[in-house]
Amino acid sequence: MPTNEMSIDNALPEGAFDGRRAFESHLHAALAAAARENWREIVLADPAFIDWPLGERAMAEALQAWSAAGRTFVMLAQRFDVFEREHARFVTWRRIWSHIIDCRACNGPGLPQVPSGIWTPGWFLARVDAERVRGVCGRDPERRRALRERIDECMRHAKPAFAATTLGL
Repeated sequence: MPTNEMSIDNALPEGAFDGRRAFESHLHAALAAAARENWREIVLADPAFIDWPLGERAMAEALQAWSAAGRTFVMLAQRFDVFEREHARFVTWRRIWSHIIDCRACNGPGLPQVPSGIWTPGWFLARVDAERVRGVCGRDPERRRALRERIDECMRHAKPAFAATTLGL
């Protein structure tokens, strides 16, 4: 049974989660904490970010509140084609803050599968079953390190992607 507990001191979820509502709630909590606690680094990873609520006004506002010089935001995916259609507010925020955002694609034969989750130096969320939207989140250093190792393996093979602007002829 998922625990879905929230820690009292920082309102970040801890433990297993199950379902889209819990996943989206945890994303909102994470970005609110990022702004409140001045997180320096956030890594979002997912094969395509199709079912992430990144286009919501609340997400754009939370990212705006977090944004500042000296921060780092990394996105890792297999592809970014869904953003223009599904996450327009995120695309606008990405253009404004392109100097702190690094988007990378890891896609090709023999390359590792991009994990689905959020990594920060103090908290993580990992979807272990993206189809059923199940996973685990928290501050556990071993699980956080395991997610970072999977992300780093993909980053070693990744190439720049999802340009902030496109130049036309």
